[in-house]
Amino acid sequence: MKIRPLTPETFPKALALLLQAFAPGRREAQLVERLQQKERTRYEWVCLHRDTVTAYIAFTQAYDQGRVCGLHLGPMAVKPQMQGQGIGTELLRFCLRQEVISQSPLFVLGKPNYFEKFGFSPCALPLCPPGQGQRQLLSIRNQTNHRFVVGYEPEFKQKK
Repeated sequence: MKIRPLTPETFPKALALLLQAFAPGRREAQLVERLQQKERTRYEWVCLHRDTVTAYIAFTQAYDQGRVCGLHLGPMAVKPQMQGQGIGTELLRFCLRQEVISQSPLFVLGKPNYFEKFGFSPCALPLCPPGQGQRQLLSIRNQTNHRFVVGYEPEFKQKK
């Protein structure tokens, strides 16, 4: 298995993986398409096995009232028939070692018992967007000491 940055050649395969991993939903694939169309800053990697995309991960900018304050992790997906084999773990560990990722505060909305093994911890600040569940907002290298609702790229709010 190889981990590589997302390329124009692997982009359609990553979208197909997102559709498969989050079926029957299309939200994550549509989000990634919109982020790409709007040329938003993002950091994306895929796991490849025999030219098949088996996993995908993205990081996008996090905001404090319009000012970049870190990165959001997500979406992250592993091919359903390959889940439970450590592929997602390997991909996330790889990404956490990359310079751009390792030097930024990171935020993720997810299951604490999964993300805590990578060093994420629950955070009281910043605040999670309404309706998302503050207990599931975790972070690494978060030095926030004032109240604000962490912001996302506008494409996260759009629905198709």
